[in-house]
Amino acid sequence: MKIATWNVNSLKVRLLQVLQWLKDNPVDILCLQETKLTDEKFPLTEIEAAGYQAVFTGQKTYNGVAILAKETASDIVRNNPLFPDEQQRIVAATFGKIRIVCAYVPNGQSVGSDKYRYKIEWLRALRNWLEEEKKKYPYLALLGDYNIAPEDRDVYDPVAWAGNVLVSELERVAFRALLDIGLVDAFRLFEQPEKSYSWWDYRQLAFPRNRGLRLDHILLSGKLAFLCSACTIDRQPRKWKQPSDHTPVIAELDL
Repeated sequence: MKIATWNVNSLKVRLLQVLQWLKDNPVDILCLQETKLTDEKFPLTEIEAAGYQAVFTGQKTYNGVAILAKETASDIVRNNPLFPDEQQRIVAATFGKIRIVCAYVPNGQSVGSDKYRYKIEWLRALRNWLEEEKKKYPYLALLGDYNIAPEDRDVYDPVAWAGNVLVSELERVAFRALLDIGLVDAFRLFEQPEKSYSWWDYRQLAFPRNRGLRLDHILLSGKLAFLCSACTIDRQPRKWKQPSDHTPVIAELDL
């Protein structure tokens, strides 16, 4: 079984890319972030024609998340019940015995800002909710754009980025708090190439120069981590015309 996550930075703009990627990489489950579509404009017909069902929650211009899957979803939850929020950033569903949580973590804007405080509170509530979810669903995976580079090796220039949003200590503490409840970073289960990133700025030739950050993650409960046989970053879509600034991350599970 293959599961993947991809911040598409507008599903309307990137729909054909998503469909092409699914054709080339027929994963069982794909989590999308930043769909930027209200629910009535979600391209369900096209997604179903590609052989996938979808659960989603969205809003105009910003945010929006979706899970595309070959199986039928059950126990669908939209947003964190412990954190009332108008922003559409979480959708969760069960497929067989696997609980999939697709999350788009707030960016935080800048350290100390109101948006940064919202991000830290949002992450704290996510951790508390997932701790309860894990008790109900031992086979749980949290996929998404976390907007956190967990370690210095996840940043092309740790010195230049030190103390900034995406790499600040409070954000990294929040990431480790997710690990503390028994989740495992699938990417770090395996030997990986140095300078492996999933996001590159559109500016200053960041992608050709590989000046990126690893912001997109797949965290697995212990039972799923035991079954994980690979986790990779697919750089290819970032080379396409008018790409998202993020690229997919894929985990393979021996189920």
